[in-house]
Amino acid sequence: MQEIQFPNAELIPEIVKMLSEGHTVTLRLRGVSMRPFLEDNRDKALLCKPAHVRTGDPVLAEISPGHFVLHRITGISGDDVTLLGDGNLTAEHCKTDNIVGAVIGFYRKGRTRMDKTDGRKWKIYSRLWTSLYPVRRYLLGIYRRLWIPLFGPV
Repeated sequence: MQEIQFPNAELIPEIVKMLSEGHTVTLRLRGVSMRPFLEDNRDKALLCKPAHVRTGDPVLAEISPGHFVLHRITGISGDDVTLLGDGNLTAEHCKTDNIVGAVIGFYRKGRTRMDKTDGRKWKIYSRLWTSLYPVRRYLLGIYRRLWIPLFGPV
């Protein structure tokens, strides 16, 4: 399989089009907003067209025109959705219509076996990490300043 890289401004609209047509898409993750367990340019997400989303689901959403993020839903109130990256401290917002992709699972650390978002491993990780929100700032600081230089990304 050959990998081709494009700027996000060109790539994401094509991914949105493919998802809306019912295709699944595997996307190499860019950025550090889902740290510590998903890393920039290392891990991949398998996306599908969102049918029904709920709190806790990781999704691809357009938070402003042309600006897409892959974050976890932390709250839904009517048509308003609150998103928060696992490595972020501040929330972002969009409408339910702006959610363009739902994550089925992640391929981490170059593995060929997917960690499914409806699987036990992901649910345990999600529950644990989201419950640590009050101390996340400190944990992420330790991870970034000490863990990565000594041991590399998780």
